[in-house]
Amino acid sequence: MAEAQFQDLDSQKLAELAADACDDRKATGIELIRVDEVSSLADWMVIAGGHTDVQVRAIARSVEDRLEEVTGRLPLRKEGVNEGCWALLDYGEVIVHILQPSERSYYDLEAFWGHGERRTFVASELDQGL
Repeated sequence: MAEAQFQDLDSQKLAELAADACDDRKATGIELIRVDEVSSLADWMVIAGGHTDVQVRAIARSVEDRLEEVTGRLPLRKEGVNEGCWALLDYGEVIVHILQPSERSYYDLEAFWGHGERRTFVASELDQGL
């Protein structure tokens, strides 16, 4: 049996890969926020929207599957996936938040992390970098 070859990605590429996996399941408003200079929690936050609990779970599964496939990594911790209102996948240097619209507007993570470098995800960025 051949041993799998995984890519060792820096935190930015890992965040972009997670964002691309969100995009595969039609997530809305995908934002990448670099927080390494303002927090010790992570290097990047990826914030994405899903319209229903089913879509939130599908987006979370897409992220898990893609990151495991490409890097061999599983989340260190995950929360809220079963409920589907707000899913969190913690990969250490990258934390992925997938929220339904009401949770996203209530918690307003983009404003909370507003002092970090913020980038709106553009799908073609990943194609150039990997």
